[in-house]
Formats: sequence, structure tokens, C-alpha cells
Amino acid sequence: MNNGFGMEAHGKQPANAHRKPARYLLLIDAGGSTIARLFTDTREAAGEFDAGSEEVAVMTQRLKPGSGATGHEWDRALEGHSAAERAAAVVYTLDI
Repeated sequence: MNNGFGMEAHGKQPANAHRKPARYLLLIDAGGSTIARLFTDTREAAGEFDAGSEEVAVMTQRLKPGSGATGHEWDRALEGHSAAERAAAVVYTLDI
């Protein structure tokens, strides 16, 4: 018996693939403010937020930063940034 109360249960969910996990955290200047950008292992953008947030400190504790994102592997991912911004960027490789 159904009196129209409650919510209908969801049907079977599609078996979509999950997004790739973020592999790199890049701290880079963007027009005068530092932002944190997340990238997958293939350098696809996975997120962007303020580098001053607490999450950055949590993600980077115990990690050693690399300096600069001037390599050709970053060309497409960072095409909107200047060469100076890319050279001054700090790159962290995240544990997955």
C-alpha cells in the first residue's frame, strides 16, 4: 500500500568510472594572489582553490616540494600562466 509518503528509492546507479585522483598540487601566482591547483597524473586540471586554505597545509605536510613547472609536460596545463609564474611555482607530488 502506498499513500505517497516518503521518497522513492533510487534505481540501479550507472557504473561510471570515477574521476582520476589528483597526483600533483601546484602553488602558483595568478595575477598577484597565490592559488593551489590540483592535477591528475596526465596533467589534467582536477581543482583550484586559495593556497592559503588549511587544506594545503594538510595535503603538503611531510612532502618535499619541487620547484618550478617549466617542463614541457606542464605546457598545456599552465598555458595561461607566464614563464615567470611557472618558474616560481611550487610543485608537490601527492601520495595516492
